[in-house]
Amino acid sequence: MRRIRAVLAVLAIALGLLGPSPTPASAESGRRVPMLAYYYQWFEPSSWQRAKTDYPQLGRYSSDDPRIMRTHIAWAKSAGIDGFIVSWKSTPVNDRRLQTLMTVAAQEQFKITVIYQGLDFDRRPLPAARIAADFAAFGKRYADSPALFRVGGKPLTVLSGSWAFSHADIARITGPVRDRLLVLNTEKNLKGYERLADVTDGDAYYWSSVNPDTNTNHAPKLDAMGRAVHAAHGYWIAPLAPGFDARRVGGTKEVPRKDGLTLRTEYAAALSSRPDVLGLISWNEFSENSHVEPSLAHGRRYLDVLQSLRGAPATTPSPTDSPGDSPGVRAHAASRLGFWPNLLRLAGFAAVLVTAVSLLARHRTERRSS
Repeated sequence: MRRIRAVLAVLAIALGLLGPSPTPASAESGRRVPMLAYYYQWFEPSSWQRAKTDYPQLGRYSSDDPRIMRTHIAWAKSAGIDGFIVSWKSTPVNDRRLQTLMTVAAQEQFKITVIYQGLDFDRRPLPAARIAADFAAFGKRYADSPALFRVGGKPLTVLSGSWAFSHADIARITGPVRDRLLVLNTEKNLKGYERLADVTDGDAYYWSSVNPDTNTNHAPKLDAMGRAVHAAHGYWIAPLAPGFDARRVGGTKEVPRKDGLTLRTEYAAALSSRPDVLGLISWNEFSENSHVEPSLAHGRRYLDVLQSLRGAPATTPSPTDSPGDSPGVRAHAASRLGFWPNLLRLAGFAAVLVTAVSLLARHRTERRSS
């Protein structure tokens, strides 16, 4: 019987009947590292006329459309993305769109955090008093929302442009809300992080333009920053991107996508820095061409790459589906292989049973002969 059990165990393992395989997206501790994608809600149909070389498969949408939000969330979930880091500062339009997205996210069991845009269009810092008031209002309104992404029990938020503010201004912004919100800075180096470590809760480094093929300091820098943040008992969001090209908006640099190789390389470097969260740049930053949202130029290619990296179930959300059909479920749940996986599992189970019966009969025959 010992031989029979051994054969059955080997067959069961080969057929995957003893449980799922480990998720590839794991840190050294074995836990699955959450991934959040930077998400921009500033789009009007007219926005797509400026500085774009690629366009969404969903068309030139408005960020007010809840059907678009549902499809974005369904597509993101299909690729192993756990939530969005939403670009926000309090204006009537931004507040309305954030509220709609929070509602949709709660319905779809998806997570949201915000990155507060602390700099204006000309990259000048907003008044610290305004930012402090906005953070306080956000905490009062949303701190208990089930849609918010939490780390260590607290909702996570980010302050963009923290390097443009004094230590005293950052303390004025974060001090009143740190009892109920985590506020991460966006410093770009160790010195900057250490300057604000005592008045923030970690670092979310937005490094979209690095070329991992030419920057030999890419992975070592992420590793050093991750160690520094954790040494100060903060939370570390490590950046990764599929590529970059901001030349249409005044930039001079291009980072080739290389059909997913750049994304894979940056994913590995980010994961090796032992992050608390992976920060994907971006879901829909079409002006800087760092988007992974399905587009006319790239199709679903970069969601497929993420899906393989994250170990997410194979799905094929269709851009031709109506975004409002079954609250995004059609896009999230359509299996690429249809009924075949279950049929193969059933066939495998039958093979195991046949083998067991055969071995048991042989074992009894041998016992009678002896």
